[in-house]
Amino acid sequence: MSKPRPKAKPAATGEVQKKISLWQSQGITRIKLGLTDIDGVMRGKYISLDKFASVAESGGAFCDCVLGWDVEDKLYDNVKYTGWHTAFPDAPFRLDLSTERRLADENDIPFFIGEFTDPKSEGGPGAKRHPLCPRGLLQTILDRAKGMGYGARIGFEYEFFVFDETPHTVREKRYKNLKPLTPGNFGYSVLRNSVESDLFTRLMDYQLSLDCPIEGLHCETGPGVIEAALANDEALRAADKAAIFKTFTKVFFQKRNLLATFMAKWSLDYPGQSGHLHQSLYSLKSGDPVFHKAGGREGMSPLMESYVAGMQKYLKPFLCMCAPTINSYTRLVKGAWAPTSATWGVENRTTSLRVIPGSAKSQRMEFRLGAADGNPYLVAAACIGAGLLGIERKLKLGPPVKGSAYEVQDSLPEELKLPSNLRDSLGNLRASNEAKELFGADFVDHFANSREWEVREHERQITDWQLARYFEII
Repeated sequence: MSKPRPKAKPAATGEVQKKISLWQSQGITRIKLGLTDIDGVMRGKYISLDKFASVAESGGAFCDCVLGWDVEDKLYDNVKYTGWHTAFPDAPFRLDLSTERRLADENDIPFFIGEFTDPKSEGGPGAKRHPLCPRGLLQTILDRAKGMGYGARIGFEYEFFVFDETPHTVREKRYKNLKPLTPGNFGYSVLRNSVESDLFTRLMDYQLSLDCPIEGLHCETGPGVIEAALANDEALRAADKAAIFKTFTKVFFQKRNLLATFMAKWSLDYPGQSGHLHQSLYSLKSGDPVFHKAGGREGMSPLMESYVAGMQKYLKPFLCMCAPTINSYTRLVKGAWAPTSATWGVENRTTSLRVIPGSAKSQRMEFRLGAADGNPYLVAAACIGAGLLGIERKLKLGPPVKGSAYEVQDSLPEELKLPSNLRDSLGNLRASNEAKELFGADFVDHFANSREWEVREHERQITDWQLARYFEII
């Protein structure tokens, strides 16, 4: 009996073959790829150039456990979407060839971002989106904006703590008595960033080499805490950059025997770590921004007012997409530099939604409730989706909060009061018809179930569980 003939490799198209020929002339023999899972953790691998040619044309696959496990690679016991826990079929993916970057510290090899595709559709670039893929979900929301005639520009800001520790030492110490990179509270310190100038400037250069330019980098309040403002961009590209920034910032520091954490709050002694999101819309027809109107309230156009009103209305049901972990909610307490209710204000950093007046180009809104542990694709999808609903439904924006939003929290209507824990938050998402309309019933069911698993895992652990679970990975 003759052996079955091996499947023929698909012939590389002109664009793919040009890439491969260029890389070969540069002595490059492999590429790296990464896909972001439901928790915002980047999963990936190295592949040969021959394999790249195949994946670029026909797609590739991971075991679909990557969509059915948590941040510790424990399989959920309550998912319904596919056959997890039985045969473990493939989860197909495609590469976005427009996302190519070079990894300067890995001999300049190319790096690509991928996204999961529907296992029921044909593979390759034309495959349908997977209903559980975070990157695909954001594109679905951006398609909705496109259908309304708008594009979105966003920019993430992240705070993260840096420690003179390694992944091994933090575990050996059980996350106790850790040594921060710098001591004490010293926000905006020129002293600290000058002493550590090699780290600050090299991080900026490193991220620039990854096409993740940092607009501003400074010391925040707390020992070893740094804040980075990423340059704004088209929404999908900006979310890609945020995912790369978080992953490769950790790579940068771990290669130097240091450790960065994006955990929402690692100690009750210090403020939490934010993941703010600046956002605006523009007209696809003219290219002009649409959030500004001369003479409007605080320079806002009626469209911007409806966008902010949508975010205010749907922040509560969509909250767990922006505050996805048990630890997220330890940050959302009064007086801890994080908003605690669905409020808006003008240049008011105590509100969840901060309207920033300016020119037609600079008028925008900052979402201040998000923490550094959020999945950037899901945060962007939730925010933009809520804003679009506000526009579609012509929602009216009430008066802003003046002064401290903490002082008016108790007098707010119930729909603006936010849950203080993940269990209540996931229940709000599960009950939201708007969430199912925007994100799809399959995604809402799966994501809510994954958050329910997170709650149950927490409930069966001791308090040190939060640090051990989220410290390095999130």
